[in-house]
Amino acid sequence: QVQLIESGGGLVQAGGSLRLSCAASGGTFSVYAMGWFRQAPGKERESVAAISRRGLSTYYADSVKGRFTISRDDAKNTVYLQMNLLKPEDTAVYYCAARSSGYASIVYTRTVEYTYWGQGTQVTVSS
Repeated sequence: QVQLIESGGGLVQAGGSLRLSCAASGGTFSVYAMGWFRQAPGKERESVAAISRRGLSTYYADSVKGRFTISRDDAKNTVYLQMNLLKPEDTAVYYCAARSSGYASIVYTRTVEYTYWGQGTQVTVSS
């Protein structure tokens, strides 16, 4: 059973930065494709960024492209989301997700494609 624990959320002013981390345990991290999702109050959970196993491919939602960067460190069993130029509309609970993948370059962007989820970390951006 894979466990995912997010950290790094908090309150930041618009234009600021945060780096989210997601530490995985209980599985072989290197075979997992990873994703970051977010859910604002009253809205559906949406994909923010995704990275394939081995980091060969990445995906970004249009709303965060150029501002967010996803990366992974397989030696530390951790995936990161660097968030720059934050906007109030980025306010949400951010979730890390993982799924086993047999493909080094495939990314997954739908919630139903992921097997394991973290508990979420709150990001609040004030204007």
